[in-house]
Amino acid sequence: MQTFEFQSPRSSLVGPGSSARVGELAAGLGCRSVLLVTDKGVEQAGLLGPALQGLDASGIAVTIYTDVQADPPEAVIAAATAAARRADADGIIGLGGGSSMDVAKLVALLAVGKESLASVYGVGQAKGPRLPLILLPTTAGTGSEVTPISIVTTGEGEKKGVVTPVIVPDWAVLDADLTLGLPPLVTAATGVDAIVHAIEAYTSKRLKNPVSDCLAREALRLLCGNIHEACRNGSNREARHNMLLGAMLAGMAFANAPVAGVHALAYPVGARFHVPHGLSNSLVLPAVLQFNARQAQGLYAELADIVVPGAFGSAREKCQALVDKLAQLPAELGLQTRLSQVGIQQSDLQQLAVDAMKQTRLLVNNPREIGYDDALAIYEVVL
Repeated sequence: MQTFEFQSPRSSLVGPGSSARVGELAAGLGCRSVLLVTDKGVEQAGLLGPALQGLDASGIAVTIYTDVQADPPEAVIAAATAAARRADADGIIGLGGGSSMDVAKLVALLAVGKESLASVYGVGQAKGPRLPLILLPTTAGTGSEVTPISIVTTGEGEKKGVVTPVIVPDWAVLDADLTLGLPPLVTAATGVDAIVHAIEAYTSKRLKNPVSDCLAREALRLLCGNIHEACRNGSNREARHNMLLGAMLAGMAFANAPVAGVHALAYPVGARFHVPHGLSNSLVLPAVLQFNARQAQGLYAELADIVVPGAFGSAREKCQALVDKLAQLPAELGLQTRLSQVGIQQSDLQQLAVDAMKQTRLLVNNPREIGYDDALAIYEVVL
């Protein structure tokens, strides 16, 4: 019998319009003054309105920090933490994509003043305490609203993770209305990111368990069954709701059965060339799946029953059907499919492979060992 641990947020609130209840949730956590962490695009889109109205109705003071950047560097974490301290915030709300939520998680930890960012990189280094934390995603992608992980860009070409159950939020709030205006290509890239989370959790060499498997399978069913409609018709609230729910379930899966080679090779692409995280994953996904097929054939065949309904034949044939289907998906959704399309040249590939080898936290989870030569070959395939 397998012995395993499983972590998840204390509470989740799921449903259209649920962001209006953030005020009562914050009040229930004892908050009187909160820092709301977001980015300028979310603010300009008017997505903060329901949450701000709810906070005002609950008598909670709000300071808004809008300077989050994609793939946030350490300087953004420091600035947001300083803003929380100036506001004497006793609670943190992250409302936005994965970057905003990752920043909010670290601000909740660091604003208390017991730990520094440099001291908490890695797995299990942060001890807490932290401020009360509520997260609301505006994309169906990262699953950051339910994970114990925050990713920081620490220099050119490198990202580091803070991995600790301390930063799992008190509330994850999924409001499909916050995603209705998401452009098709952003919907596609973030959706593929969530699909990668589910696949890598299901095939993770370490910590894969029956609960994460169930979550990953249901996440794939929701995501693959709704991503085309969500991209075609962004106002379809049911499709948006299903994508958000699928991304959350995938997040819960990989929070416990960690991601692997796709993310390890995608991180350098994002860090060095400022390619959005979801698109970075999408670009390397087909080649990594093909590389892994030798070791992950049986598990990929099981997932083919969800992703490619009606796929028949041997485990090898069903595995290949899955790989082929997911290789076609980015193009079907209108995403770029070659590294050269995002400004990467042949001369860049060796450095990308060097950077990928630094992602030891992720590479150890891959079904098949990836060395420098393997990483370089994968990048060459998708150039």
